[in-house]
Amino acid sequence: MDDTGQKIRVAVVGASGYTGMELLRLLINHPAVEITALTSESYADSPIEEVLPSLFGMLKLTCKKFDPREVAKHADVVFLAVPHKTAMAAAVELLPLGVKVIDLSADFRLRDPAVYRQWYGADHAAPELLKEAVYALPEFYRQQLTTARLAAAPGCYPTAVLLGLFPLLKREVVDPCSLVIDAISGASGAGRKLDLPLHFAELEGNVKAYKVACHRHMPEIEQELSRCIGRDVMVTFTPHLVGTVRGILATITATLVTSKDVKELRTLYQSWYQDEPFVRILPDGRFPETKQVRGSNFCDIGLAVDARTRRVIVVVAIDNLVKGASGQAIQAMNVMMGLDERTGLRLPPLFP
Repeated sequence: MDDTGQKIRVAVVGASGYTGMELLRLLINHPAVEITALTSESYADSPIEEVLPSLFGMLKLTCKKFDPREVAKHADVVFLAVPHKTAMAAAVELLPLGVKVIDLSADFRLRDPAVYRQWYGADHAAPELLKEAVYALPEFYRQQLTTARLAAAPGCYPTAVLLGLFPLLKREVVDPCSLVIDAISGASGAGRKLDLPLHFAELEGNVKAYKVACHRHMPEIEQELSRCIGRDVMVTFTPHLVGTVRGILATITATLVTSKDVKELRTLYQSWYQDEPFVRILPDGRFPETKQVRGSNFCDIGLAVDARTRRVIVVVAIDNLVKGASGQAIQAMNVMMGLDERTGLRLPPLFP
């Protein structure tokens, strides 16, 4: 509810994709929200329960083509679940109409328009908004989100990596020049599209590295780690695609410069995240698994120390569509609208 006790009116632009569908799945049961408008260029004039049969009988709305004035007329908050380039154009049209915008694409994550051009191959349509946009990782930018009108939901890989690394870097426990990240993602991270490498016969039973040393999430990771410690940080980041639908598992290694006692490091993480409702630090001997977070907004973190090499190993698991996308966007909305950020997200993981 807003300050007047009215439900918050929410629109989803790009409702027919995986992140749009996940937004709807979560928002349907959000007690302070009313879903009032949906758009889809591919399924304009189609009832959402036909586009997404899993929502049959749960949401009686019809998708429309995107019209910023019509969307703003019916919404207080607009989620942009559309590809990069499309999202920034929509945000430019929506913000002057008085709505809050939460973008799930990459369009407002990078603060430097030259870096955006380098990695996304296009000039940014609204460079003046890049400094205003708040990077919507609530665990680190909660205060900025309380007054934001434009939020940039982090990428799925960066969410896992940043939550796994921030305590070590902020406390100067590791050498920031030694960061190596190997991460595995399910196929839904590529979006709901026809693409030969994502066909069942190509993907099932397979694991492969892709976009090695050139993944677009790398500059986002480096930007936020650099902001964390106030100097430039570079990482070695290797993503992998595995034949499953959901989940990210990131294994991060770094050279220790202080304590190599794993109990002391776990205490650091427990203290750092003790008030964070969606970050779970696992006990000694346990490491995250993607099935242990599937369908939830949790981020699970486990730790080990290799005393021989004096390196710490941090393992992080999230659901790429929830904490890595739509759930985190809703968490950010809750903060922006003055709600308990757990609202609508108190869901245990789906297992098995």
